[in-house]
Amino acid sequence: MKSLTTLLWPVSAIRWVLDDPDKDSRLYDRQLLLLALGLLCLGLVMVASASIAESMALHHHPFIFVQRHAVYIVICLVVMALTVQSPVSWWQQHNSKFLLVAMLALLAVLVVGRSVNGSARWLGFGPFNVQPAEFAKLALFAYLSGYLVRRHHEVRENLKGFVKPLAVLFVLAIMILAQPDLGTVVVMFVTTIGMLFIAGAKLVQFFGLLLTGMLSVGLLIVTEPYRLRRVTSFLDPWQDPFGSGYQLTQSLMAFGRGQWFGEGLGNSVLKLEYLPEAHTDFVMAILAEELGFIGVCIVLLLFIWLAYKAIAIGRRALQSEQPFEGYLACGIGIWIAFQSAVNIGAASGMLPTKGLTLPLVSYGGSSLLVMSIAIGLLLRIDYEWRLARQPAHRRDAL
Repeated sequence: MKSLTTLLWPVSAIRWVLDDPDKDSRLYDRQLLLLALGLLCLGLVMVASASIAESMALHHHPFIFVQRHAVYIVICLVVMALTVQSPVSWWQQHNSKFLLVAMLALLAVLVVGRSVNGSARWLGFGPFNVQPAEFAKLALFAYLSGYLVRRHHEVRENLKGFVKPLAVLFVLAIMILAQPDLGTVVVMFVTTIGMLFIAGAKLVQFFGLLLTGMLSVGLLIVTEPYRLRRVTSFLDPWQDPFGSGYQLTQSLMAFGRGQWFGEGLGNSVLKLEYLPEAHTDFVMAILAEELGFIGVCIVLLLFIWLAYKAIAIGRRALQSEQPFEGYLACGIGIWIAFQSAVNIGAASGMLPTKGLTLPLVSYGGSSLLVMSIAIGLLLRIDYEWRLARQPAHRRDAL
């Protein structure tokens, strides 16, 4: 009987999380926290599996990348805990300062940035490289949330109020495109559109902005040969399987080898230096090869669930007259959903490659850190919403 109880403990734990009888009195979202921690753990396992060959080739040690990734995760958990302790009002009060610091960091990249794979996107701090464009995303969304609170009426009724935040986005886009990094600009643009739509911008302005953005992205692709090669190789990667289509064909072979249930964890062949960036931008391809179609579907459901939780938190905050919190949570939800979709779409050949990481899963300290701050903000927003609903005597006790 004792052994049976031990075996059933995980099932009981899951039921406790999903169906807690005292859930109305909880002051944090267990599902959101477990989703984030689960994706971080999944990322650690997949980075360990996908990076061994490259780690041996570059450092003559199989676990250099996974050791660094583990250190990043520990740092991220500490930062997430600190973020949860910070009132959202502090972020609202200093959102303009965050944006200014992000702009200065982007300028610094253009002057003293480190170049990796032909792109100068990183600032070096000893053994660590920091990517300011990742922090610029969160800074922009925090600033935009504050702007939508201050100028909500103008955004809904006035073209001037609608255009002002786009000017800020334009300035950031110019600096990021100079690195160059089109993928980050696309994520920022789509999330900005989503936040303006939630704020009640007029549909005419919304569709005009969407059309302008699509034309701009098309122009940026046509004017840069390497971007044009990416698009053409995406349309028919097998036309040049050892040139411009090499990375995508290797990724597609990884997906094909995975079939329904995968080759088994650790049994990927494409990670043996056939697929470039296997532990960063294309970690999903290795996951597909090792865990199969079922594993990919489970990961997709986890990201859909995470994005849904973020948007649901934002919707509740907006309904409770907490507009800054609501806009920011919705922005984070759109950001997670779109970036995940682009990364998985690029790895599976449904979208051109954009150089975007898979949130909370891919190797990379800057992406992990910023996404951990975002999850901490979601937990804090949800906490403050739950606290406001508690009776006065319980709030005083807490």
